[in-house]
Amino acid sequence: MNKQQLLENIQKKKSFLCVGLDTDIKKIPQHLLTEEDPIFAFNKAIIDATAQYCVAYKPNLAFYESLGVPGLMAFEKTVAYLKANYPDQFIIADAKRGDIGNTSEMYARSFFDYMKVDAVTVAPYMGEDSVKPFLIYPESWVILLALTSNKGSQDFQFTEDANGLRLFEKVLEKSQEWASDEQMMYVVGATQGKMFLEIRKHVPNHFLLVPGVGAQGGSLKEVAQYGMNDQCGLLVNSSRAIIYADKTLAFAEVAAVAAREVQEEMAIYLLEKGIIKA
Repeated sequence: MNKQQLLENIQKKKSFLCVGLDTDIKKIPQHLLTEEDPIFAFNKAIIDATAQYCVAYKPNLAFYESLGVPGLMAFEKTVAYLKANYPDQFIIADAKRGDIGNTSEMYARSFFDYMKVDAVTVAPYMGEDSVKPFLIYPESWVILLALTSNKGSQDFQFTEDANGLRLFEKVLEKSQEWASDEQMMYVVGATQGKMFLEIRKHVPNHFLLVPGVGAQGGSLKEVAQYGMNDQCGLLVNSSRAIIYADKTLAFAEVAAVAAREVQEEMAIYLLEKGIIKA
């Protein structure tokens, strides 16, 4: 999916919501445990209930890898189900890969040749040669970690060089030499608030993938106020607040309500920015 297609879908659905499929076998409704594939059964129900309110899904690979082969099979089935039934959805493999070139090439081959997702999250710490193998796929995206919302982000991301340039700013500036805003996005945590203004000074036109809204305490209003550009330029992820909103037989219906509430708030911000019309 290219940038224009994603922007058009945001306008059509009046939403920039990404639903995080952080599917934990210990947290899904108990009645699903009798299913042949509980993880996929849960994901399918959540997807069917929320697809009309979002433009992207982000399965977090850790939740699937933790279950070994059955978990990876559930991940594959989830991606295949989305592509077959909801082809307008942008699929992000939240894998946070990043290694020496030939290893990154194998990771890229796995996600883009075999899994055929739209995007993968990548860690920039090892530099250009660890990221470039993901960029040889012209219709796929790298989502580079830039400024995260965890407490440990202070350990490295805010360190300054001799010129006062912070590490996350150097990541933003240097990585633009590798790809354009047609192929690269950045992860910026929702809890960063006004720091989005600093981010936008460096990457005014790039999409930002923003985790941390909902259960992690990030403010959607602040993200839209400080991070939205004139095309939107945001994919805001919500995971637990939507997918675990209920654990009864009605879990999918409750998830749909939660997703719709987020979408309705997003529509207000898109309208205020003039990106959509009333």
